[in-house]
Amino acid sequence: LAIPKIKYSFRFADKDNIYLGKREGVTTVPPGRAFVVFERGIEFGSGAPVYTTFQFTEIPNWLNVDETKINQLQLFVSNINLEKETESPHLSLSLKNKSLFNIPNMNVVAILYDEDFNALNVSSTYVDNLGGEEEKILDFTWPLPFGKTVVNREILPIFNIFEVQLK
Repeated sequence: LAIPKIKYSFRFADKDNIYLGKREGVTTVPPGRAFVVFERGIEFGSGAPVYTTFQFTEIPNWLNVDETKINQLQLFVSNINLEKETESPHLSLSLKNKSLFNIPNMNVVAILYDEDFNALNVSSTYVDNLGGEEEKILDFTWPLPFGKTVVNREILPIFNIFEVQLK
């Protein structure tokens, strides 16, 4: 099962649980795997968020996905390279579509973790189309160092499986 489109809301509060703002959007939920909802550039003025809540703001419309399609759709991440961690970090990787499916409108999210498996930072890049059997080199950048050592990386390609078509 997967959700092709669903609305969500993030709400933010400071250390005294005073409301700082919210961010709303629309995402997709893939079948049977981890996914992330990524929002960039959230401003809080002089407030500092300590608490965040997330919720889907509508009833999900779960749809069946052909198991054959799920099994054949194979994305592989390789050659992950993080450089300049103490300056202006840069992460590069190779994303290969080993299937015969064209995947349009994909966000690829990189999450970097410290030794306690706390997320240090996140970045996202957009791939307008990854053709069947195609490979692309992707880059992620951050303007400032993280302050801690990155010990683990998670790369999550996010796309609507209902938009994926055979080439």
